[in-house]
Amino acid sequence: MNILDKIILDKKREVVLKKSIIPITQLETSVLFNERTYSMSKLLKNSLSGIISEHKRRSPSKSEINNTHTVEEVVVGYQNAGACGISVLTDGKYFGGSLDDLLLAKASVTIPLLRKEFIVDEYQIIEAKAYGADTILLIAAVLTREEIKQLSELAQSLALEVLLEVHNREELEKAIMPSLDMVGVNNRNLKTFEVSLDYSKELASLIPDNFVKVSESGISSIEAVKELQQYGYQGFLMGEHFMKTNNPGATAKEFINTITNGRH
Repeated sequence: MNILDKIILDKKREVVLKKSIIPITQLETSVLFNERTYSMSKLLKNSLSGIISEHKRRSPSKSEINNTHTVEEVVVGYQNAGACGISVLTDGKYFGGSLDDLLLAKASVTIPLLRKEFIVDEYQIIEAKAYGADTILLIAAVLTREEIKQLSELAQSLALEVLLEVHNREELEKAIMPSLDMVGVNNRNLKTFEVSLDYSKELASLIPDNFVKVSESGISSIEAVKELQQYGYQGFLMGEHFMKTNNPGATAKEFINTITNGRH
């Protein structure tokens, strides 16, 4: 079993346990459940930088990235830096995140929040809405076409946007449907963790133009962003580049300023 298979197996068990304690009806009574959501795709379309920054403590490939900053410090720094959105890891076992991180982010900023999670069940989408997400992530590698349809339509009915993550042509062709807002190409192979921007370049022309194109992972330079913009990408999800520094917000600000100033 590769790491992705293990994560999904654990996630399915986790959802079963959560459902037994907190029913959907309880999630729907959350104060945030009827709050308005913010559109990440609109911000990306109108941005010169398109940066989606991430709150991430660790990952299976890097045991520790950043455990020293509070969620509030990180996300406020990102908002001040001019990020178009913030991805918040909510997986505990493999990434050291939690739904509380999402809640704290929601209380601290007004830019769109993506719940970065391995979603395998409708329950997690209701949960995302209850904890303040504006956007959810669906990973084509772990879902069937029917599951993607069902989950994305539920998300949109709750005014949540959907970022679909693909890694190759087969996943992209399986998953393209009207109930998506953004299509993200993960430059990291989730099975081997090897990273290459070629994945984004090769799939760019195959993603229909009515979806906002997002390149995810392995982006660490201004040059990479500018090169991918030439391929039609409007969003760039940067997971570790900012988090591994002493001041994620300041690093993001400098990065975003360099992109935007360089384009005028």
